Amino acid sequence: MSAALLHEHEAMPDPAIEAVLTHPGPVLLDLDETLYLRNSTEDFIDSARPAPLALIAMRLLDFIEPWRWTGGTETRDVWRVRCIVILFPWTRRRWRARVHVLAASAANTPLIDAVKARAGMANRHTPIIATLGFQPIVAPLVAALGLPPHIKIVSTRLTTFADRRNGKLRLVAAALGNETVRRALVLTDSTQDEALLSACARPLRTVWPQAQFRPALSDVYLPGQYLVHIKRPGERYITRGILLEDFALWVLSSITLASQPVEHVVALLFLLLSFWAVYECGYVDNDRVAVRLEHDPKVTGAFRDGLAVTPRWAPWIWALVSGAVGVAILRGVGRDALAGFGVWCAVLLATYGTFGLYNRFDKTTRIWLYSCLQMARSAAFVALVPINVIGAIAIGAHVLAKWVPYYIYRAAGNAWPEAPHFMTRLLFFVVLTVLISFATGIGTVWTWSAAALLAWNVFRARHELRATVRTAVRLDRQERAAR
Repeated sequence: MSAALLHEHEAMPDPAIEAVLTHPGPVLLDLDETLYLRNSTEDFIDSARPAPLALIAMRLLDFIEPWRWTGGTETRDVWRVRCIVILFPWTRRRWRARVHVLAASAANTPLIDAVKARAGMANRHTPIIATLGFQPIVAPLVAALGLPPHIKIVSTRLTTFADRRNGKLRLVAAALGNETVRRALVLTDSTQDEALLSACARPLRTVWPQAQFRPALSDVYLPGQYLVHIKRPGERYITRGILLEDFALWVLSSITLASQPVEHVVALLFLLLSFWAVYECGYVDNDRVAVRLEHDPKVTGAFRDGLAVTPRWAPWIWALVSGAVGVAILRGVGRDALAGFGVWCAVLLATYGTFGLYNRFDKTTRIWLYSCLQMARSAAFVALVPINVIGAIAIGAHVLAKWVPYYIYRAAGNAWPEAPHFMTRLLFFVVLTVLISFATGIGTVWTWSAAALLAWNVFRARHELRATVRTAVRLDRQERAAR
């Protein structure tokens, strides 16, 4: 259905309610954001406890995207609800206890009253609820909304992907018959119900002013949410920018000096979580300061919509707890661990303070503070973990490769230069390695660590290297070709 047809079928709430009362044939009503002014699937997932663990499970699903193998995003909610039911089985009981509170606050009372009135008319069909919500979720909700107890519910099954994959039209037609659909009035708020609206006798699309879509667990804080949803949406920044870059550098720069490599990597992972819980606060502060003090703040629409929870103290709790775990893995429990934890807290405070200064100074001054932030990202772990010379070279090359484009960006204009970052870092790494080998001898850098770091830099720069070789032109051959 085209946008023009959808617009033609739009109706204001009062005429839509009147149509529900007077339509002579069957009436099919959507549930989510229509009879119920919220989303039942999101609210069910939101009922899972402990909430942080449920949110982690949802984030892992979003990372893996298993719905790619079952029919696409239409089946995403099947995976999400199944995950909650399996991992947090007590959620069903909590949902049945919670629906009465939700129904009281989010019931579409005028429409529900119209449904009750129509159900009492002798010459009218009792309305039917047609929803893509899941039967175990919507059944107790419909009862809590105070709808007639005999009202028919057509909903999707949790045991199959087919219902979600096939769409609402096929679901309703299979349950009620094509003739019922052809004679029906369909009232929904969703543009995803286009096929059903096209097939019915009277299509009505009504957006109710009080309706809201509230994502599940949106009031639960988890480190990384601001990066994923606000600062760098759609970039997979945690994977590409943090794990494959910062964390890989941390590990490769120090692993050869670790007596217990597995425990060492796990400890670094906890320290990374601790560091980024605080560093992310700097991003939050950066956007808030920009909106408050800058004439043309560069913030995403998601920031203006307030889609991510950014509490004041929860990030620090995450940072301190995960930092303590990391230190304990590295140093055990005792005086040495306590001293190490104090050093790590100083690193976190210094990083947060530097980010705060960066956010509040002019853009020219930020050039120099930016190098400090990149140094913190690349080398914070050095406060607790020893590194060798080649590791220090790799960190230096990484910081320079990050800082040079920023310097050009601030000094030359308002656009980031299209510089090949990975190839630039590889160049810095090779140059610094050669210089250090001249000064200290080849044995200083001729190590397994150097080989691993070189291989990592080459691998990360492989596409840029290939593009450079492919576009390289020899001037003498170009001149001969011109002749």
